[in-house]
Amino acid sequence: MNKNKIKNFFQNKSVFITGGTGSLGNQLVEIFLAEFKLKRLIIFSRDELKQSEMIKKFSSVDKKGILRFFMGDVRDLERLKFAMKNVDFVIHAAALKHVDMAEYNPMEYVNTNIIGGKNLIDSALYNKVDKVITLSTDKASNPINLYGATKLVSDKLFVSSNNISGSQKTRFSVVRYGNVVSSRGSVLPFFIDLKKNNSKYFPVTDSKMTRFWITLRQSAYLVIISFYKMFGGEIFVPKIPSIRILDL
Repeated sequence: MNKNKIKNFFQNKSVFITGGTGSLGNQLVEIFLAEFKLKRLIIFSRDELKQSEMIKKFSSVDKKGILRFFMGDVRDLERLKFAMKNVDFVIHAAALKHVDMAEYNPMEYVNTNIIGGKNLIDSALYNKVDKVITLSTDKASNPINLYGATKLVSDKLFVSSNNISGSQKTRFSVVRYGNVVSSRGSVLPFFIDLKKNNSKYFPVTDSKMTRFWITLRQSAYLVIISFYKMFGGEIFVPKIPSIRILDL
């Protein structure tokens, strides 16, 4: 893929990232500030502490002052509509993601992952955004848990939204990948912490389990490249290695 073509594609565009204070959001901001010439880069999230930390982290490298921060929740449709004004591209990374917690708090996951996704779609259509990519997970493929099920419903909402946008330019696609190495909530730092604390065992659900792995930088570039490639309605799935949990 020609990097110059991708950089030209993003030049002078306004990019909006929901859940932008997470691991992927930080990586995307780092890449966009260092390698691209955006008009604006907007972070939308509900965590004021993480936002303040990001402001400090990137203040010295945001030479042109393109970085903006909006506090808000994807459950709040009106706030999303307001924050998304004059935006070209949207990366929807906001989600509740812990499998075990989803089983005990099902409606919270439905409200954020499904209703929040619908609000994002409605806001993008309202503001006539060019392109929207939502982040999915391997757990959305034939899901057996609530978290995966909510992400599958979200994926289907985004794909089908291309049918309701009609002649309007707004297009929606999905990027689906596996476990991001060392991201927050990943099993790898969990195992490392157990080792540091001299745990006598690693809790493994099934010895036959395998996991798909991708680095944080690879996942960020996958999203960026997908904007360049998308026509609307795709579910982009990268070819990434699978590792046995016992080997890990």
